[in-house]
Parts: sequence; structure tokens; C-alpha cells
Amino acid sequence: MTRREFLFYSGFAAPLIAKQGGDSGAALLDPAKLRKFVDRLSIPPTVKIGEYRAHPHDPAKKIPYHRLRMRQVESKVHRDLPSTRFWGFESSSPGPTIEARSGEPLLVEWQNDLPQEHFLPIDHSLHGAGRDVPAVRTVIHLHGGRVPPESDGYPECWFQPGGSSLSFYPNSQDATMLWYHDHAMSITRLNIFAGLLGLYVIRDEFEDALNLPKGEFELPIILCDRSFQPDGQLCYPVSDDPQHLWIPEFFGEAILVNGKLFPYAEVQPRKYRLRVLNASNSRFYYLSFSNGQPLRQIGSDQGLLPKPVEVKTLTLAPAERADLIVDFGGYHGQNVVLNTDTFAVMQFRVGNSANSGASEIPPALRPVVKIPERQAVRTRRLTLTGPPDDDDPTAMAVPMLLNNSLWSDPVTENPTLDTVEIWELVNLTDDSHPIHLHLVRFQILDRRPFDMFLYFNERKVRYTAPAVPPDANEAGWKDTVRADPGVVTRIIVRFEGFAGRYVWHCHVLEHEDNEMMRPYDVVKPTHSQDQGVVRGVQADLIAD
Repeated sequence: MTRREFLFYSGFAAPLIAKQGGDSGAALLDPAKLRKFVDRLSIPPTVKIGEYRAHPHDPAKKIPYHRLRMRQVESKVHRDLPSTRFWGFESSSPGPTIEARSGEPLLVEWQNDLPQEHFLPIDHSLHGAGRDVPAVRTVIHLHGGRVPPESDGYPECWFQPGGSSLSFYPNSQDATMLWYHDHAMSITRLNIFAGLLGLYVIRDEFEDALNLPKGEFELPIILCDRSFQPDGQLCYPVSDDPQHLWIPEFFGEAILVNGKLFPYAEVQPRKYRLRVLNASNSRFYYLSFSNGQPLRQIGSDQGLLPKPVEVKTLTLAPAERADLIVDFGGYHGQNVVLNTDTFAVMQFRVGNSANSGASEIPPALRPVVKIPERQAVRTRRLTLTGPPDDDDPTAMAVPMLLNNSLWSDPVTENPTLDTVEIWELVNLTDDSHPIHLHLVRFQILDRRPFDMFLYFNERKVRYTAPAVPPDANEAGWKDTVRADPGVVTRIIVRFEGFAGRYVWHCHVLEHEDNEMMRPYDVVKPTHSQDQGVVRGVQADLIAD
């Protein structure tokens, strides 16, 4: 738990922010007073191919086309609560799951059929959220997708109700579970909180051959925390300052799983595959089973790990995904609860018999070839900075920044297409930040603590301990990395696929909406770059 999270909550206690969006000072629903495990786990429907349209780069070829409408929907999160208003896709939130095959492109038209007015509190003082733009605006980003820039969901390319956007997804990447969500400038936290998110699963022949659990034995687990009013309606808090409604982070009292509060799933005593997504605004999850059985992780953000990794507790930062194999064999007739810390998330009810047909946990999965550091043509040192004093109440409105730059400042990161760079994320704040780069996948090199006092005074990095390699379950391909406070986190990235403008940002949505996001340009190589490159870093370094 970060320092700021501790200040906001002790466990699931009431927030320090008193005012609530839509009902100032209203009491919040206490989930602990609801009966647990009375609602069955919902499984989002899978999008069916309705038609085919011309390939945007090869009109003679037809590819699948989907049309998903963003709409206001009603859904019961718990048996004993009235229906809750959400914004979803078609008739559900989370939206329907899109299934794709690696190397087989498709088109998705995102249609905005939402109301003209937002039902959550907009802070018009944030950049890009002024009263001169529509209150309701959306643009969809395929998180983790290697897509051309015009289909990436650039935050300023939003469209309002009545509009739509057509996205081309090449699916030229390994099997993995991605997710789609709103990315509109300065209101992403509100639109995702309202429910604009869903899963996007890519499959391939390599994964098919591993005999992993599939069909009814593969369960999506989408986690997000929310606050509710006693009447079951969503409640997003605001600050005490009427000029600046933004809050630095959000932590809700209720944890939803696929849109349900305390759901249960009936499972057979056999292996299951759990595809877990942390879709929360700010909350980290620390997942474990009540009976102490281990979690076997076989994949992370961008696909399979080299081999299964056994973990007792799984840490998931916002936007991170985990691919798990859980064996319920041997727990016949038992109820097993998935917890985060000491709080119940959902229950698995294990039956007494299993259908025929067994799946496996292969000892080896997909090889992950390490990118040699010597291939890097540049090392960039990029700072993560925040308010000068978190104990100062006036600091609540001060944004955190990437590389000490605002969104509107000139672009400072411009990697060349098909080159490798090392990015050193120097975290000068008290928070852990999940940093996400659009377009690319990367590998974590290491994390290393440094002397923050020296950096603040002399702008120099002096390491205070040896570098720590990533945990085994982080040793695959990633698109979101946890950058811890007082630590330099190094990642190595190959910028491949497309040239153009993308973004990188903190995936704590409150941070992202208030300046902790930057554009970056992937540029095509010039003749001089073909002849050689200059290697270097952006700050002084003091060795051990």
C-alpha cells in the first residue's frame, strides 16, 4: 500500500474526501452489511461476427467487422440492491469480449450512443476538460494492442454522442488478453468508472497446442472497486475545493468481479484458467486463496511466460493482467474464497465430480528471448514527480508529472522505428505508479533504490543497493510496469510496428487525467540514423 493510499484508507474505511459526486456529503453503502456469495459470477458475452468489410489497406480482401455501441445500461450488482446505472457496450458493463486470432485483422466501429450529460462530476479546471468541450465524449483505446496511431485511441481524438470511430486492429502479436477502455482526455477516470471497458482476447496456434483449460473452464475475472450510494447508484468523490473537484486517487469500498459484488462460481474439481484484469482506477490487488493453495501464473500482460510460476499472493497494479491456472482437484465439496489482503472478492464452490477430459500445466510455455542491453541505441532517464509535500492540504490539487513536463509541452521522447531503447523511470514520489506505454511491449530489466535526497539537491542518481531483477512472474512481455517510490525501474523496449504519435502515462487514472500523461513520437529512420546512432542518458550518474 502506498503512503497516499494509507492516508485515504485504512483497509476499506471511509475516505478522507467528504463530498460525493451527485450528492454532497451523502452516506455510502457499506458492502459488509450485504450477504456474500448470493449472485452467480457473470461471464461477459462474446462478440459474434456480423459481417465482413474491406481491408483498409487491401480493399479486395474482406475482414471481420464489429460494431459496438456505448450506451447507458442498468445492471444489478447484488441481489439485495436496486439496479445500478452504468455506461457500457451494447447491453452490459463490462462490455462483450472480442475474440481474435493472431495475424487475422478485424475492424471495430465504436459508436457513442450515450446521453448528452455526464452523471459523474467533471472537473473543468483540468487540461482538456473545459466547459468549451462536450461533457460526454469518448475514444476507445485497445490497451496492449499493436495498432496504427489513428486506431490507438489518442486522448484528444474523442467524439461526442451521435459520433463514431472506426478502428483497424491488425492482431499481429502473440496470444494474450488485452482490454479495451475509454481514453478521453481528462475524463478517462470517470468514463471507466462509469463502466466503459471490456476484454479483447487474442489466440494463436502455439497456445492452442498447450492443452490449457478452455471453454467453460476458462473464466475471465475483471476486478474494479467502486463506491455506491445506499440506493445502489455509483458515487464518485470530489474534493472540498469547488474550483478543483479532482482527487489524487480513488479507493472504493466495494469490489466488483465482472460487474457483481461478492459473486460465486460453481466449478468442478479440476484445473481452471483464470484470466485476471485489474480495471480499477487506483487500487492495487494482493490476491490469494482462503485455503492457502498457490496460484500458478502462466502469463502476464503480453502473453505466456517462459514457464509457470507459483505465487502465494499475486500483486496486480491497475491495468496489469495475469493468466492463472488454478487446480480445484482435491477440494471436492469445499468453498474456496479469493481474497485481496483480508477482504473477500469472490467464492468458488467446488463440486464433487468432474467431466471427462483433462487439461495440463506444461512445464515449459512460450520462450521469451531477452533483448540484450547492448542493442539499445539510447537510454532515457525519465522522472516521476509529484507535489512537494503530501502533508500540505493545498498539494492535493498539484498534478504529478512525467519528465517534469505537462501534456501540452513539446514532445521529448521520439524513438526511432525498429530501434531499442532503455527507459529509466526515476520515481521521486511516495506512490507506486503503473506506467503504460502504448503500441509496444517491453521487458523489465531491474529495479534499484537510490538516494532521493541527493537527487532533489543535486539532480544526480546515487544507488543505495544492488539492482533487483524482476520477479519470475514479471519475466515475460509487459505493457504496464510498476514503478515503486525511491526506485529506478529500468525497462527495455523495441519500438516496432508503426510510426506516429502515441502516449505513455501512469495508469492510476486520477494521475493520468491530471497531467501524468505524455505524447511520444515513433519516427521513421533518416539516412543519418541508418549510418549510426548516439548512445547516452539524460542525467548525471554517481556509481555505487
